[in-house]
Amino acid sequence: MFSLTGIAHRYGDATVLRVDEWRSGTGEHWLLAGASGSGKTTLLHILAALTTPTTGTILVGGTDLGGLSGAARDRWRGRNVGLVPQRLHLVGALDVADNLRLAQYLAGVPDDAHRIRTLLESVGVADLARRYPRELSQGQAQRVAVARAVVNRPALVLADEPTANLDDVHASVALDLLRAQCLASGAALVVASHDARVRPLLPHVYALPPRPGPGEAIGASA
Repeated sequence: MFSLTGIAHRYGDATVLRVDEWRSGTGEHWLLAGASGSGKTTLLHILAALTTPTTGTILVGGTDLGGLSGAARDRWRGRNVGLVPQRLHLVGALDVADNLRLAQYLAGVPDDAHRIRTLLESVGVADLARRYPRELSQGQAQRVAVARAVVNRPALVLADEPTANLDDVHASVALDLLRAQCLASGAALVVASHDARVRPLLPHVYALPPRPGPGEAIGASA
């Protein structure tokens, strides 16, 4: 489903990420592990075509991300990648249903009210469709963010620290929602987290050690 080869990313003279090789099959669920500052968010952004690495090749679903630029990258991302950022970034001026509708619009996908309604029902917030983000609890907002991430049936779902600041019960619920939605659509899932509670819930692990020094290659899959 995706492969990364010879990835390195630098800010100025500082190498913030190196990955020799990482491959995932269709529908596989991964934990992207590593301490804070190890490059997890940067790697998610590379997979989502939000960041172009300094060197290396990224293929997602057969598409070479290095060959995309500008609006083509945005269209590709909207149709192929679902994002659940740590800060959920729901649009405050839009109600819950319109947050999902906006995701369809930005991807150039036809407005599908049935899809939106079905998804909100599946994550347990159908009765909140006309509420605004400020009217939601943290758990409700997270469910909406998961629904928004999968509304366009992406092949790849990326979640950045989705259990941060959640107690054990809500952390388990958040991961269950992500896994269930990805299983329903056959999407690959990558969860970036340093939360030890996440490890038993995902079958594959790609581990990033602390930020590398010059010449150090990092990344190990299991």
